Amino acid sequence: MTKIYTQAPLPFMGQKRRWNNDFKTALKNEFADCNVFVDLFGGSGLLSHFAKTVRPDAKVIYNDFDGYVHRIEVIPTTNAILAEIREIVKDVPRTKRITGQQRAQVLEVFERYDKLGYVDYITLSASVLFSGNYAVNLDEMKASTLYNTVRAADFNADQYLDGLTIVREDYRDLFAQYKDTPGVCFLIDPPYLSTQATSYSSYWKLRDYLDVLHTLKGTNYFYFTSEKSTIIELCDWLDQEERFINPFRHATQVTIKSRLNYNSTYNDIMLYNNVNKRKAA
Repeated sequence: MTKIYTQAPLPFMGQKRRWNNDFKTALKNEFADCNVFVDLFGGSGLLSHFAKTVRPDAKVIYNDFDGYVHRIEVIPTTNAILAEIREIVKDVPRTKRITGQQRAQVLEVFERYDKLGYVDYITLSASVLFSGNYAVNLDEMKASTLYNTVRAADFNADQYLDGLTIVREDYRDLFAQYKDTPGVCFLIDPPYLSTQATSYSSYWKLRDYLDVLHTLKGTNYFYFTSEKSTIIELCDWLDQEERFINPFRHATQVTIKSRLNYNSTYNDIMLYNNVNKRKAA
């Protein structure tokens, strides 16, 4: 039996672990007539993993948009680095700064492995940087204040990608390849608007974000966003002004309240639409 994950095995900004139940429920109840699921912005692969868990009979295409698969491939190296760091900081209190000779030793470990090849700094950041901070290369790690937040257990991604068809393509090309496939449903989780997040590969502007809406025209889809993007309000306004047809007009919307800190919250949003079910109704 394939191992079932409730969150991605490696850190990823924006992974959809909090949508585990709602996404799976909608997938099972509303998209039984679909047998091909295309994850256009695969991210951590969690949506693809969820889809394959619910529909093991279906073809699930995971577009490794951010190079997450390579991070999984180098887990043995990541675990080796962590093992050395654990030994160096064993006398540093948990969550306290790593300073002096111990800081120099930790950075020497990074530098040594960096010379040997790829180092997954995003994953390792969670073990030596303050919560929520990331470094993406050696220079950024050297410039950061280090803390002992070292993970106690090794990373493991066994069976996480089992059964998935893994590709790495421009989402527009992948959409064009599958848009006329009978029984296809698109999983659409684009990068946040106007962000250069460390886990994403490029800076997204409004035009980029709006271009994704072309993938919603007449298709079966799940679409993920948040109220911070205001994309839903924009589409609704343009629809009322009769400038275009709102692609979310017939979609079902589900929201989850997310917390930035103790006094600040916002809503994450999932919208889904099965064109064939709507036509049948």
